[in-house]
Amino acid sequence: MTQQARRLRARLAALGAVGAAALAAAGVQGAAHAADAPLPVVITGEDRVDLSLHSDNGDPTEPQVDLRLDVPGKEFEGDGDIPPVHLGDYTIRIDARGLEGVARADLPCEADGPVAVCTGYDLYAGTTYNRVGGIRLDLADDSESGDTGSIVVTGEGEGLDFTPLTVDVRVGGPELLNRALPLPEDLKAGGTFEPPLGVMNVGGLPSEGAVLRLYGSRGLSFPDDHGNCSSAEVNTGPLLRQHTEVLCTFPDTLDAGAAYALSRPVRVKAADFALHDIFSYSFRPLAPGEEKTLHQGEGRRRGSGPDLTLRRAAGDADPAQYARYAELDLPTTNTYDLELTGASASGAAGDTVTAEIGIRNNGPAWISALRSGGEPFSFTVVAPEGSTVTSAPKQCRTVTVDGSEPGHRCSVATPMLEDARVTFPFELRVDRVVEGAKGRVALPDWDNPFDSDPSNDVAWIVLNAPGEPGDDGTDGSAGDPSDAPSAPGSGDGDGSGDGTGTDDSDGADGASGGGAGDDADGGLALTGAQGVGLLGGAALLALGLGAALVALQRRRARGAGAAA
Repeated sequence: MTQQARRLRARLAALGAVGAAALAAAGVQGAAHAADAPLPVVITGEDRVDLSLHSDNGDPTEPQVDLRLDVPGKEFEGDGDIPPVHLGDYTIRIDARGLEGVARADLPCEADGPVAVCTGYDLYAGTTYNRVGGIRLDLADDSESGDTGSIVVTGEGEGLDFTPLTVDVRVGGPELLNRALPLPEDLKAGGTFEPPLGVMNVGGLPSEGAVLRLYGSRGLSFPDDHGNCSSAEVNTGPLLRQHTEVLCTFPDTLDAGAAYALSRPVRVKAADFALHDIFSYSFRPLAPGEEKTLHQGEGRRRGSGPDLTLRRAAGDADPAQYARYAELDLPTTNTYDLELTGASASGAAGDTVTAEIGIRNNGPAWISALRSGGEPFSFTVVAPEGSTVTSAPKQCRTVTVDGSEPGHRCSVATPMLEDARVTFPFELRVDRVVEGAKGRVALPDWDNPFDSDPSNDVAWIVLNAPGEPGDDGTDGSAGDPSDAPSAPGSGDGDGSGDGTGTDDSDGADGASGGGAGDDADGGLALTGAQGVGLLGGAALLALGLGAALVALQRRRARGAGAAA
């Protein structure tokens, strides 16, 4: 039982009588299902697993099959207790006796032998909160190439209609590895690269066709057009997940032990802003009937040029030149220019003024940070003498700068577009007037070969300058508020462009330890009217069962647990 369900059951026991009245007004989704028709539940998970005779079949602690239950309805989003759509005992039976002599299965629910019985009580819309468990498959002592077997997963429960799942397992089938890629050190932004793509079948059986997948992150594209290929471009949403994908199908047989190369080169083009973008490719066996449907997905564009084909490599191939994963970061020679912009303001003692600090990327490259998953970088802010920061952006936290000065460290989330501009408004109280007081704004003193102009990595906040901004001996970018960005750019980890992030490290190397786009306030607190609404909604879904029915359910759940 989930933690949310335990809290819900405790609340039911305490408020059963009140819940009965609440249900009369609100209704219960789960009760409606039980009254009208059985609730359809689909058992989901990988329906096919190929076990290799040449590898350890992945991390031995990780299952290849993740069993879940798919229940109709929109998955819960938000904070608080998750409302169930069904309450009542159900049983999931996992029967792996069909793998005898084929493979060894490690089943969930503390199974002892080839059959596992899992029990549950509450079901939620979607699949996220309805996990049954994982199945780990490994070779048995007598496993041989070509052995096949299956696992059958079924379910039953009052008021529920389960769709079963069959997991087909094959030993020593076709296993396609990809030719390793050399790094093209001469590739520059705006140029093209022709990777030497190839595939080898190291499995024990022929592969009746193959599928090639090409992947390029935002700064990479594939200009060639082939009739047996289709492409899809994702250019909206989070920057981390924007990419281009090409799928090509090859119907011809790939013999066991043989290697193949493409009949013509495939070009990869780097955009002018590309830097450390990810290119990868992979071959896998073509499933029966897949060639007719693979290119028909939503948003896919079918090619119209000549087909791309595979030709068998001459001589004996060396399996050491092939690997399960083949990917590169391209290109490695572009640069960007991070520039900090300061601000100037004037005020009498006791006044509060606003200083709009800015950071912008002058390009030409974007800061992808793809390998770190969008980890932010940071800069520090020290208030001018005679002033105190009364309000700082949520992306900034108080720190000690250079070991002694109080200040703030502000996180700038990545990816950051090649033309991004982000502002950080600080409110300062003038405690005493110090003519020309300056506060330092600075990026870390890092050895960053990709920042083309370190000279603009420092800016200034100037208070009560004796003349116009810039007359105090600073350059324009250090004191002129007109240089500060006027609108946020696309500098956040989810691509929305608000430049938010968190920084829980000391930031000495310029990289924070927090994830990009995190809310400094936590974002998970259940407070105010929203919290009351969510809490009340979750309770209403179950409270109508009444105190007596709650007690009966708890006895049934304990009985089922003891039987399991």
